Amino acid sequence: IGMVPIDAEVGGLYELLGAADAALEMARESAAETHSFDPENSQDLRLAEHYGEMRWLGRIDRALRQEQFCLYRQPIVRSAMPRVAEAPLHEVLIRMVDDDGRIISPGSFIPAAERFQLIASLDRWVVGKALELLGREVARDPKVSVALNVSGQSLGDASFHDFVAAELAASCVDPWRLCFEITETAAVSNLERARRFIMRLRERGCRFILDDFGSGMSSFAYLKNLPVDFLKIDGGFIREMLEDRSQLAIVRAIHQVGRALGLATIAEMVESRAQLDAVSEIGVDYVQGYFLRHPEPWRA
Repeated sequence: IGMVPIDAEVGGLYELLGAADAALEMARESAAETHSFDPENSQDLRLAEHYGEMRWLGRIDRALRQEQFCLYRQPIVRSAMPRVAEAPLHEVLIRMVDDDGRIISPGSFIPAAERFQLIASLDRWVVGKALELLGREVARDPKVSVALNVSGQSLGDASFHDFVAAELAASCVDPWRLCFEITETAAVSNLERARRFIMRLRERGCRFILDDFGSGMSSFAYLKNLPVDFLKIDGGFIREMLEDRSQLAIVRAIHQVGRALGLATIAEMVESRAQLDAVSEIGVDYVQGYFLRHPEPWRA
């Protein structure tokens, strides 16, 4: 049995149910008949962490209903001419706005959204909002295009595929302006559905980035089954490539494979001039990172 006191400290319905669920899980794991939830119990660290995630459920749900999310963008520029003003593509990133107007980074709420099946709702909100902003911006910048992240949950959900197709059809945005980013992990976990999603939207003109490429053990083995347009090299390799020759060799190998398959390569997490020079020397096509520009609010 999982028990939780009903008081102001627990919060709303989502938090209350989540706390009870966490207490029940702890009772099961400890082989005890009951577990009473106490957020002040310092010995119950795992439960406290779970409770912390649960407290985001109500906030995420409310933020979706009250439009307390916003979009930021970070430019992806050509490595040969890294001019931010001429960036051919921007990655779109979600942020939450709290009641005091403070911006909350996705690292705070995305783990809870993924754990408790809310990430698909966020994905849909991002697609709808991005198409709305693109529709406004096209008149000012006819070359604008953006990359939207798709979670593993949405990738494996056929109704999300239908949703994106319907939103595109209802908008005035040319499909080539949309590029979808799919992480390697999500693609491998949903390989056949990922392939169907990619094929369906590529037929309409959308493009695709395989994100965090190289992070898996069999990256190259399944690449031929995913008809993407870009490989985004896992940022961990970029971060360590100047200190570790093996990481540099991996970056070079990924770029060479991409070139052999006719795919453009992107280096993410470029945070210094030395890293930019290194990936440019290798021949990586595009770069992204704090050295070039931090994410900024998308205002259209």
